[in-house]
Amino acid sequence: MQPTVSREIISSIVRTEHSDPFLILGAHLLERKGKPVVVVRSFLPEVAATAVIDASSGERFPMEKLHEEGFFEAVIENRQTVFPYRLEARYQSGAVALFHDSYAFLPTLGDLDIYLFNSGNHHQVYDKLGAHTKVMDYFGIKIGGIAFAVWAPNARRVSVIGDFNHWDGRVHVMRLLGASGVWEIFVPGLPLGQNYKYEVMLRDGMRVEKADPYAFYAEVRPKTASKIYDHSGFPWNDSDWMAKRREKDWRREAVSIYECHLGSWMRNTFEGNRFLTYRELAPRLTEYVKSTGYTHVELLPITEHPLDISWGYQVTGFFAPTSRFGNPKEFKYFVDYLHQNGIGVILDWVPAHFPKDIHGLNRFDGTGLYEHEDPRLGEHKDWSTLIFNYGRHEVKNFLISSALFWLDHYHLDGLRVDAVASMLYLDYSRKPGEWIPNKYGGRENLEAIEFLKYLNSIATQLFPGIMLFAEESTSFPGVSRPCDQGGLGFQFKWNMGWMHDTLGFFKQDPIYRKFHGDLVTFPLMYAFSENFVSVLSHDEVVHGKGSLINKMPGDYWQKFANLRLLFSFMWTMPGKKLLFMGQDFGQFNEWNCNQSLDWHLTDFESHRGLNRLVAHLNHLYTTEKALHEKECEQLGFECIDFEDRDNSIVSWIRKSEEEREIMLFVANCTPVPRKGYRVGVPRPGYYQEVLNSDASAYYGSNVGNRGGCWSQDVPWQRRQFSLALELPPLGLVGFKAPVLPPDLPEPVPAPEASDRTGA
Repeated sequence: MQPTVSREIISSIVRTEHSDPFLILGAHLLERKGKPVVVVRSFLPEVAATAVIDASSGERFPMEKLHEEGFFEAVIENRQTVFPYRLEARYQSGAVALFHDSYAFLPTLGDLDIYLFNSGNHHQVYDKLGAHTKVMDYFGIKIGGIAFAVWAPNARRVSVIGDFNHWDGRVHVMRLLGASGVWEIFVPGLPLGQNYKYEVMLRDGMRVEKADPYAFYAEVRPKTASKIYDHSGFPWNDSDWMAKRREKDWRREAVSIYECHLGSWMRNTFEGNRFLTYRELAPRLTEYVKSTGYTHVELLPITEHPLDISWGYQVTGFFAPTSRFGNPKEFKYFVDYLHQNGIGVILDWVPAHFPKDIHGLNRFDGTGLYEHEDPRLGEHKDWSTLIFNYGRHEVKNFLISSALFWLDHYHLDGLRVDAVASMLYLDYSRKPGEWIPNKYGGRENLEAIEFLKYLNSIATQLFPGIMLFAEESTSFPGVSRPCDQGGLGFQFKWNMGWMHDTLGFFKQDPIYRKFHGDLVTFPLMYAFSENFVSVLSHDEVVHGKGSLINKMPGDYWQKFANLRLLFSFMWTMPGKKLLFMGQDFGQFNEWNCNQSLDWHLTDFESHRGLNRLVAHLNHLYTTEKALHEKECEQLGFECIDFEDRDNSIVSWIRKSEEEREIMLFVANCTPVPRKGYRVGVPRPGYYQEVLNSDASAYYGSNVGNRGGCWSQDVPWQRRQFSLALELPPLGLVGFKAPVLPPDLPEPVPAPEASDRTGA
């Protein structure tokens, strides 16, 4: 029988160059000699013979091989309509397979999905693009399989390749859905766990293999394939946590964050220094975080990444938790376990850039698709990475749906958005002539700014009670101001200036600190311009910077005393708290991402004492309202004396919401103990000493005030009352003031004549 298609068309199918193979392959109702016939065509490389099997009657129709590469056709007469069928393939090896034909199915994506994606408003596009289990209605028969969809508008052809088709890009050539740039195909009968990629034919005919940008799971590096995965069916047990979270106003709650790199927090040294799994990490990390009193854990990026030493910041899988530590359900177990123990989980999320790995987003369809074509807009030379094109709807949609995906599918409590400063400015780390101004001639990246506003608005609307943190190192205004008030919409901003200045002060030999007091006082000038997080992060303990304790001056004892003073200073000043792992027990070695923390140090009293102090600081912070209810407001803080630079002593007050509860703190930044040091206080009565960083339990010298101190009617520093305190060397002491009855007003300030040096 004469073929129903031309040699040219057959050749284009064999070469996988036909613009729409669905028009040719599969079943079609045609007219031949005035009568209807059903024509079934298939392209099955490596197949010796094949037949069409009527799925209803079982009738068998052999197919004619029209091209030696495996193009087959069957012309079935006496049929008025297309009917359900399967293909029987006999391979050259003698094996026989019976399967449903991918080219017999309608598109798996609807017009609304495509419209929302192309307009940048499909917030759950991760449920549509990528690889998803799906049941299709095929002539009333329910057929299960995997629906694949990928965006590659400038490709000549896209195929899905994998274990199931011997990585042959000729077998499952995808359908392009109009002008959307989205390619899709349904492959019936595929099981979960199969490895796959997309083979993309570029305009010049070159073929590249790409991991799925929307994949939920990936092979363990150094392999780079995506894996078919189904998210359904995990039994969450954190409903109490999630319900309480929705009611939180985190500006008025204690937020103490333990920044953690899962790959080096702890390893199994008995089995070749292997990574612990998510399931192994969950109870161990929970026990430590609970014992030390942190409220949240912040994970350095666990989004899939090919290179261990990137710490996760070179992301190739924006929807996949790294397979280094287990599968996605095991990561859900990890989050669920922490939630059940009252610990929040924050993800370090990286939308500022992506790596140039060939299997990733880099020139995905042969063009600058996710990135800019112009390197003046599209490349970070410092990091040798590419910058997202935030003005492109589909790219914006990709990133927003990634953020929402982690908040939705993994119940995460917040995102720390990495490198926001690099997103905000077109000239970030660039010389003149290396960047392109915006349409107004300015340096601000207007598209990135709008992207961040949109992201923060929709995320907080859909997931009330989450926190969004910006790592932003400039003075860009309104980072943590709501979008409807002209801000970017983050809840909090990392206080990079505080970290720089405070460490600059504490690195000084105490004898010279009196000349650097402005490093302590200057951060207070802007402390309430944003909702800040005081951070001592991983950035300060890598690349030759040394550990925190090795930044401290002095001998062994003084190093610990200085670090205890620094932590006490940090926890009692305004701002949420973040501390990188290992620093809270005084690890001497600089952080090494390739090995476990030096947990053996906690066998020594000096290190245990430091860790006990951090636990006590977290306890005070979470239980004392004066330390967290108004820490984002000027009215929650009052300076007593920041002018005693000769002695390097500073003192301040923290206040609760109603200002009935106040706490007093005095820090002595020299190794000289001070006896009878007078500090003005606002209330009469007994001031209970609730913190002494020099206590013997913390490996200190135990100089202090024996539990507290009564106020004296000695006006001092514009206050009617004062305390005569014992200040420990390189120590900070904290006192809880007597609580006033509700109907008793605060004492009025003392006369102007009273100052720090006496009345």
